[in-house]
Amino acid sequence: MALRSDWSQRNCSMARGLDIFGDPWGMLVLREVFFGNGRFDAMKTRLQVADSVLTRRLASLVESGLLVKQPYDDGGRTRHEYVLTGKGEDALPVLNAVVLWSEKHLQAPSEQAHMYIVHATCGQRTASADTCTECGERLTAENTSWHSLTRSSAPLPLATAPRHPDKTTNRVQSGGEEGTAA
Repeated sequence: MALRSDWSQRNCSMARGLDIFGDPWGMLVLREVFFGNGRFDAMKTRLQVADSVLTRRLASLVESGLLVKQPYDDGGRTRHEYVLTGKGEDALPVLNAVVLWSEKHLQAPSEQAHMYIVHATCGQRTASADTCTECGERLTAENTSWHSLTRSSAPLPLATAPRHPDKTTNRVQSGGEEGTAA
């Protein structure tokens, strides 16, 4: 589902990647899922986005293979939450790079409006999107936390893709307090 011109068949790797990652709402949806916030209503509240926009972005990320829908029971009614796939997990360095670039080059509107990437294994902040600058270990969703000061006073572990096709659980953390900031 193209949200604009379809760049998926371009002869440029960057153009093909931007076909998926070039939409801010898609990136923010991925951020929410990495934070363990994969239910539609929770994402809608957190992002303050229209139903139609969120529905299209979720469908696009599912169609692209970055997310899958998993059923859950909502008091007698089956609903779906969105969880990462392995392909979605591989997007982590892209999101990390946006965070790092923003922290370096854009002024935050408040002291609370910062987000840091923390290598959970050594407990240190990192200045690299894919490798811990303190200990050199490769960053993965399993060993990385994001510290969004608007969500929590401590870094939050990231959600990961289910490791077994028949397994419907996913390591998730609560999305924290409501609001629109990271």
